[in-house]
Amino acid sequence: MRTLLTALVLLLLVSTGSAAEVQRRTANDGQLIMEDIPPIPESLPSTLSQYQNIRSARFSSFSKDSKRIFIKTSLGPVTQLHRVDMPRGARYQVTFGDEPVGEVNPQPKGNLLGITLDEGGNEFDQVYLFNPDNGRMRLLSDGKALNNRIAWDRQGRKLAYRSTRRNGRSNDIWIQDVDSSEPASLLLATDDGTLWKPIDFSRNGKKLLIQQFVSVADSRIYVKDLPDGELRLIAGDANDPSSNIATGFDEYDSSVLFVSNFHNGRAELAKASLDEIPLINYISNSFNWDITQFVLSPDRRRGAFIANEGGISRLYLFDPEKMKYNRVDKIPMGLIGGLRFSPNNQKLGMTLNSARNPNEAFVLELGRKPLSARKLTRWTYSETGGLDTDKFSEPVAVTFSSPIEDEGEIIPIPAFVYLPPGNGPFPVVIHVHGGPENQFRPRFNSGFQSWIDQLGVAVIAPNIRGSLGYGSYYITLDDGYKREAAVRDIGALLDWIEEQPQLDKNRVAIMGASYGGYIALASAVHYSDRLRAAVDRVGISNFVTFLENTQDYRRELRRVEYGDERDPEMRAFLEKISPLNNVDRIKIPLFVQQGSNDPIVPRSESDQMVAALREQDQVVWYMNALNEGHGYGKKENRDLFEQATFLFLQQYLLAD
Repeated sequence: MRTLLTALVLLLLVSTGSAAEVQRRTANDGQLIMEDIPPIPESLPSTLSQYQNIRSARFSSFSKDSKRIFIKTSLGPVTQLHRVDMPRGARYQVTFGDEPVGEVNPQPKGNLLGITLDEGGNEFDQVYLFNPDNGRMRLLSDGKALNNRIAWDRQGRKLAYRSTRRNGRSNDIWIQDVDSSEPASLLLATDDGTLWKPIDFSRNGKKLLIQQFVSVADSRIYVKDLPDGELRLIAGDANDPSSNIATGFDEYDSSVLFVSNFHNGRAELAKASLDEIPLINYISNSFNWDITQFVLSPDRRRGAFIANEGGISRLYLFDPEKMKYNRVDKIPMGLIGGLRFSPNNQKLGMTLNSARNPNEAFVLELGRKPLSARKLTRWTYSETGGLDTDKFSEPVAVTFSSPIEDEGEIIPIPAFVYLPPGNGPFPVVIHVHGGPENQFRPRFNSGFQSWIDQLGVAVIAPNIRGSLGYGSYYITLDDGYKREAAVRDIGALLDWIEEQPQLDKNRVAIMGASYGGYIALASAVHYSDRLRAAVDRVGISNFVTFLENTQDYRRELRRVEYGDERDPEMRAFLEKISPLNNVDRIKIPLFVQQGSNDPIVPRSESDQMVAALREQDQVVWYMNALNEGHGYGKKENRDLFEQATFLFLQQYLLAD
């Protein structure tokens, strides 16, 4: 990397519409363009090298014989699929593409894998059939449109998936016989702009379980008789919205299992009959937390789910016939994901992660033993760059108060605080998640730890209103005309920081990606007098231009969240609150990161923000990767961005 940096070509170009010269240089074979970013000091890559070379392993699936596992890990520039034959075993790479592997879905009763890949981060996934034994890969989808969300039938002969190939806008469902040379056929045409995807085939292959996602607060479940039968609503109601997330058919094809918050506003397991008027039974739980994943074994005689309990994952095993569950207490504290049962129904694979440990693959042996006797085995041990991760900062959960506009109420806003050793006062980096319907959880983050260790800063990650994990009411508190209430949560956090003796209220920076990038920009508008700097990664600068230019297939989904820009009153409101139209109020340096192929938040959002800041003679660093999309998936780009971010914080946050 050091050689690469010293070989950068420095060019001086005049920015359109700006009186100042823009210093531009390129890196990574011309694929990364950096504007007004100073040269990276020669010592910095070596300083961050250990943090940037920490590896991880995410569990993907079992082999056909249930004896081996597949993981996603990066031993090169992008994440690829590897096979591991035993606990602590070597990693045998099986895919060798230039792009990171997306979905991995094993073929029932076969050894093939259905996988998805995009190109250059454009997120136009294509569906491939991959044979891990010989490395052969066959394209199944059209090679142009967005194709993903794979579901196999129980015999492993057919694949259903979501595709936008019909018109580029509608999220239709297509089906394909993998043993036939015939192309895929359209199974369900949709024209409402919402997300539709296949979930599960019935055992006899005559029914397909389908999920519709309208918004984070409104999702519905349908069953379709194949091939040309009616589409029947099983759960959810347009007139009384609730979240209903489908899992699969039961053992007898007589009902479907899912997660719903309709009953009492919190996520519960539910079972719906396939009668003409479905009978729904809700399985009460004693925890007031969201269920983040619910899976069934291939024979449908076992189930497992993860509960998000205050940001920490808890694993439960579920008996679909008795409709009962038990917690697995032997799981290390942290975050759990990627649940998948083995083909023989006797094992449960998963990924575990914590603030001090990167993603690793684990397997829980099931069999017929009592719960307390079932063995959890760690399969992977990833390199951590020689760092002692036991010394990494562990976050502390806190809450701060923020007002609800015009209601006279105060709501608690949860956050996680990472502190360096010592008494402070420490400079602060506020990190805001995207979504907006995401949730920050205390997973492993080597970037945070590098700032804490090398810069001596504290990191605060708030879950501002609109975040998942805190009930259906909390999710909706930033919708439509309430958008800037989420920005006021940052103001409330700044108030809280002022009261903490360990934190330096005079040295605070903010950063975020996607929607979090909007929050960073909007905070720079409203709180330039209280912030030192901001980092905007693929963020929304103008809601109207964002809604007009985001990909057709996702526009309606975003209108539900942000508002419909075609309505004159809403359009005026969105224009009013957009950072681009308030750029004159920004008085702090900004660092803007973008990928040219981003279909979610188009590059134009960053370009126009950077141009406007330059018109105001504001300091703005701009990094744009020509071979990336909504975030940097290639290690060489990611490393350079992290080095530039470190330099930016060093120069503008830490300066006296």
